[in-house]
Amino acid sequence: MVMGYKNLEVYQRSYKLALEIHRTTQKFPSEERYELGSQLRRAAVSIPLNIAEGYGRRESIGEFQHFLRNALGSCNEVKVLLDMIKDLQYISEERHQILLEQYNILGKQIYRLREANTKKKI
Repeated sequence: MVMGYKNLEVYQRSYKLALEIHRTTQKFPSEERYELGSQLRRAAVSIPLNIAEGYGRRESIGEFQHFLRNALGSCNEVKVLLDMIKDLQYISEERHQILLEQYNILGKQIYRLREANTKKKI
């Protein structure tokens, strides 16, 4: 039995990745820290926020599903932005691959949580 959203592996991964994205954007050129960097940080932070808020509303399967869909959408947004910052050469190809793989794993975890939530109460 999960005791709270902080105990969810998907939350823990999303939170750590949001911190990593924040650190990464701090190395962007100054003009991008407030443009592309801000968009990337907001998308990354949106994922654990939606998981936490949705968990708090899990009594309603529909509401929890809604927040998990939002988290998955933000995860996809981060992946697009990771491609963009790689192509702009703000991060290396290697760093891009590492972060992209982590967000691919996270997306799968969110999807599995959505699927599990339709079958039983979390």
